[in-house]
Order: sequence, then C-alpha cells, then structure tokens
Amino acid sequence: MSHDDDAVRPSAGADPVNSLVPVMVTVRDVVRETDSGLIRTLVLDWDPAKCAHPVFDYRPGQCSMISRIGVGESMIAMASTATRRGTIEFTVKDAGRNTNALHQVVPGDQIGLRGPYGNGYPLEQLEGRDLLVVGGGIGISGLRALVNYCLDRRSEFGHLTIVYGAQSPGELCYKDELYGRWPDAPGVDVRLTVDAPATGWDGFVGFVPAYLEALAPQSDHATAVVCGPPAMIRHTATTLRRLGFAPGNILVSMELKMQCGVGRCGRCNIGGKYVCRDGPVFSLAELGELPEEY
Repeated sequence: MSHDDDAVRPSAGADPVNSLVPVMVTVRDVVRETDSGLIRTLVLDWDPAKCAHPVFDYRPGQCSMISRIGVGESMIAMASTATRRGTIEFTVKDAGRNTNALHQVVPGDQIGLRGPYGNGYPLEQLEGRDLLVVGGGIGISGLRALVNYCLDRRSEFGHLTIVYGAQSPGELCYKDELYGRWPDAPGVDVRLTVDAPATGWDGFVGFVPAYLEALAPQSDHATAVVCGPPAMIRHTATTLRRLGFAPGNILVSMELKMQCGVGRCGRCNIGGKYVCRDGPVFSLAELGELPEEY
C-alpha cells in the first residue's frame, strides 16, 4: 500500500504523544526488490530504548506515514513484523514525488515516521485456522508481515498457502523468502504466477484469480487474506466466493488516498467508515454493508 500526498509536508521533530508529528529514524539498508528497480525495501533502525514512541507496537496489516522531510508523506504498510525487533521495514514503489524521494535514500539517511494507523489483521480470529494468503504486485508487502508473524508463532496457526503474482519473474518481491525461507518452513506452500510467458519461467502463467481457479483451495476451516491492485482484489474476491469462501472469511486490505491517518481529514471515508482508522483491513462481509463509492 503506497500513496503520495505532496500537499502534506511535515517538519522534523519527535513527539511520542502527538501521533501527527513524525519521529526521525535512520536508514540501515536499502534492498532493491525488483529488476526494474521500481520497488525497494527500506530497512530502518529501530531501538525502542532510544526512542520512546509507540510506533513499533503494531500488528501485521497496519500502516505508517513515512516521509522525506520537506517533500511529502506516503501511507505505507509495514512489511516487517513486531515479533522481530531491531528494525522496521517498508517496501516502497516509486510512484510519485515522495516515493521517488524515498527511493533516493542511502544507509545513514534519516526519514520521518509516524503511526501506526489502522486496525491490522484480526490475529485472534485467525488463530487455529488455515490461511490462504493472496497477493498481487507490491500488495505482497503487508502480507509478508502477516506470513512472518505466523511463522514466528507457528503453533498458533494452521496451514499457510501463499499465492502471489506479478507482471514478470523479475518483478516478484522478496525472492529469498519466496524461493527459500517460506517454502522450507513447515506447513507452508508457495505458489507463484506471472502475467505473461517469460524465458526460463516454468511456473503458472496467468492472473492470480485464474491461478486460484486452477488450484481450487479448500475453504473449510480457512480464511483468505487478499492484497493487491483494486481490480485484482475484486476479481479474486469473486473467485473466492465461487470456491466456497464465506464473505466473513475473506479479508481484503483497501487502498484509498490517506492524508492525516487518524480519520480527521475525511479523504478516505467510505460512508461512515475511514480506511485509515477503521481499515485498511475489512472483511468482504463488512464491505458489503458499505456504499459502493470506493
């Protein structure tokens, strides 16, 4: 999840009480995720002992505002999990003024961080259930946080099936995990697809919903968690319903323009709900009760 807002230009500072004031954090590493270079992961130093701020107390699915001071802010899902201390990670797609500025940072630079915002995934409801994790493009970033959280607390969750698609093999993110750490973990299946045939690719070719149709995952005792481009989410949700998943067992992460992060500016409201405050995670059943304005 990534949105630019060039109109919001925070000033440097740190206030552990005011959630609208960013704290400054240091970039430890920058990881180029894709061959195109359009997606990179920022690894930030995070030592709670040195910075008394609640931002590290987050759950998978929540978001934070990250900023290049004087340029703008972007609401982006945490790609890391609070079960792994010492760093906090954000995967950023170069899609606008602020995200482009974030792509220019190098280790040692500082960026602004405020949050976390939103509800995150209902972890207590997911305990004991099988999980079907479905991602498209950069939408895998918040899902990565959920997968690693489940692996760090493996006994609390059932089987994990990860279905992830991108335009081409080179545009798949987190290759070390996709091809190594995740499939090597107990009770985890990783299924990958790309949009079009590619040299050296012997996996599935086609969009994520078509791959789900071919895989036909079981809906009994399972919850599907989906994040990706809006069109992918819509078609995936339709496919999951056809495969027998109940609306309450399909969780999606919504993308709307978010500016304040605390439900005050009204930029991300859907009826009486605010994506930054009441979301970004909604069940399909919840979305069915909202007006069709998103």
